[in-house]
Amino acid sequence: MNENWKPATRLVHAGQTRSEHGETSEALYLTQGFVYDSAEAAEARFAGDEPGYIYSRYANPTVSMFEERMRDLEGAEAAFGTASGMGAISSALLCDLKAGDHVVAARALFGSCRWVVEKLMPQFGIETTLVDGADMDAWKAAVRHNTKTLFLESPTNPTLELCDIAAVAALANENRARLVVDNVFATPIQQKPLELGAHTVVYSATKHIDGQGRCLGGIVLSDEEWLNDHYYDYFRHTGPSLSPFNAWVLLKGLETLPLRVAQQTANAAKVADHLAEHKAVSRVIYPGRDDHPQAELAKRQMTGGSTLVAFELAGGKASAFAFENALQLVAISNNLGDAKSLITHPATTTHKNLSDADRDTLGISPGMVRLSLGLEDADDLLADIEQALAKV
Repeated sequence: MNENWKPATRLVHAGQTRSEHGETSEALYLTQGFVYDSAEAAEARFAGDEPGYIYSRYANPTVSMFEERMRDLEGAEAAFGTASGMGAISSALLCDLKAGDHVVAARALFGSCRWVVEKLMPQFGIETTLVDGADMDAWKAAVRHNTKTLFLESPTNPTLELCDIAAVAALANENRARLVVDNVFATPIQQKPLELGAHTVVYSATKHIDGQGRCLGGIVLSDEEWLNDHYYDYFRHTGPSLSPFNAWVLLKGLETLPLRVAQQTANAAKVADHLAEHKAVSRVIYPGRDDHPQAELAKRQMTGGSTLVAFELAGGKASAFAFENALQLVAISNNLGDAKSLITHPATTTHKNLSDADRDTLGISPGMVRLSLGLEDADDLLADIEQALAKV
């Protein structure tokens, strides 16, 4: 492949391996296992002395193409596709931890991520500390002699708060720890955590990478040594494997990812500006606006303002529900990054299992909604939002 090709070109061509039939689209290998020319060949392949596939739980040609294309896009040394975003996150964290280790994580996390950190890890003797991800002093104060992993998402779900990835990565290096970044809200188009110093990046490929509501998927990207020495055996034996069919769908999604993210981001910026001027809206949170509390950091570590907007309605939960129910074009769904615009009420959906106090700390108010912008015409979106706000 030409090393001078730009990302959009790489997202169409990177990682493609054609069979003897010379197919245009990537081949779909819906197989569980593989055969060998001889018993000796099987022995050599299991011993690692001969290259090739053994079992689709370990590796599969279609999945490998998806992994290679994502590896090329992210600038990572290697990657492993997983069955879901949470499969990617939980395996990337747990594969490298044991009883007695300590994890520091940003407090603002997706609900399932909070559960893994707060509930699951302590069951296995892994100590955890949650901090204000935007406060570097809090990160520094939380690190201990046994801290093994630092974990964050930026922008956060759903409040679009940012963490200084480069600063947290530097702290991890100072303490011989590793930084794992969930980059799903920024997308691999708008933020490069590995370039900022992170050690491992994870995605729910279900979101923007597929981005059309078709399938689940996830991916873990990191350096080859760590993936081989710490991740591979965990992955191989616990089985969070990506379906070959889903990998093929995700490959098709990657071909249009730059176009979709650009349009979704443009729509999000227009909607955020419109909402900021509306009397029914008490607060708008969008990293692409100058009034975002971390606007300077957003400009420094992101190349776009995100495809999502969070905002608060002054009337609390009743107003939020009335607004959602009045929408005609935007659909109510907890998913995001889709070609269709979607909206959710985090306090009663994605973050419902948090205590009232925890939601208050994170800024998830009863009147907050999270809007994921799709590919519809911006004027149609604004008209739908306006008519719904009129009914609040």
